[in-house]
Amino acid sequence: MLSPSYSISPKDLWNAIATQTAPQIIDVRRREAFDQSPHLLPGAIWQDAGSVQQWKNDLDPTRPLIVACKAGHEMSQTTVAQLRVDGIDAQVLEGGYEGWTKAGLPFVAKAELERIAPRRPSIWVTRRRPKIDRIACPWLIRRFLDPRARILFVDPDQVNNVARESGGVPFDIKDVELSHVGERCSFDTMLKLFGLEGEPSLARLALIVRGADTARPDIAAEAAGLHAVSLGLSALAGDDDHGLLQRGFIVYDALFAWLRFAAEERHNWPAKAA
Repeated sequence: MLSPSYSISPKDLWNAIATQTAPQIIDVRRREAFDQSPHLLPGAIWQDAGSVQQWKNDLDPTRPLIVACKAGHEMSQTTVAQLRVDGIDAQVLEGGYEGWTKAGLPFVAKAELERIAPRRPSIWVTRRRPKIDRIACPWLIRRFLDPRARILFVDPDQVNNVARESGGVPFDIKDVELSHVGERCSFDTMLKLFGLEGEPSLARLALIVRGADTARPDIAAEAAGLHAVSLGLSALAGDDDHGLLQRGFIVYDALFAWLRFAAEERHNWPAKAA
C-alpha cells in the first residue's frame, strides 16, 4: 500500500532513521550537483533519475523509499511519480537537500566516505567476537553510511589480509585509520571523520560507548549498563557474530531513540496519578 502522503518533512525523516521503519533514501540530484556537493544524507545512495526502471528492482520492497534532490522539485518529483505508478511506496523529501540544511540536520561528509569506501555495497573488516565498539561501529555504518554494507569478522591477525583481498575497510585494530585515537574509541573516530560528531544524540552515544569500551563508567551513567548488556549478549552469541549484530543493533537503536525522544523522561515509585 502506498503512503497517503506524497512527501515527508526533513524532521520526520530524521526521526525515522535508525528505527524499525527506517526508509531507504535515494539521492537523485543531477550528477554535476552531486559531484560538487560535500554533503550526503545519512544512508543515502545516489541513483540516476533518468534510469528509474533500471534500478527500481534493486530496492527493498519491505521498506518505504524517500527520494531527495537539490530542492524537492522536478528531479525527486519525477522519480517519485514514476515509482508510485509502479506501486512502490515512495515519497519526496520536502525541500530536498536545501530543506535538510535549513532544518539544521546532520550530513555525512561525502568526500571522506567516497575516499574510505568508494564501492557499494561497501565491505568492512574487523576482529571477530565483537563486544562494544565493534557493534557500535557497524551500527553507525549501516544506519548512517551504507545500509547495505557487508561486515566481515575474522581472526585478529587476518584483518588486514582479508581487507586487502576483499577490497574492504579495516577498522578497530591497531595501525589503521579507523581505530582508537588516544582515549577515544573507533566509534568516536568514525563520527569525527564522517562529519557526524556534532549531532548531539550521536555525541552523547559516543560518550556512553567510550565509557563502556574503555573501562571508564564514570564518564556516562549509562556506560556500565551498556558494558553489562554487551558482554551478556556476547556470551549468549558465542561465535555467531552476525546474530550478535542483529541483537546489538536493537540495543543501539534503543539507546539512540532514548537520546532523541525520551532522555528527559523520569520514572519513580509509587507512580503519580495521571
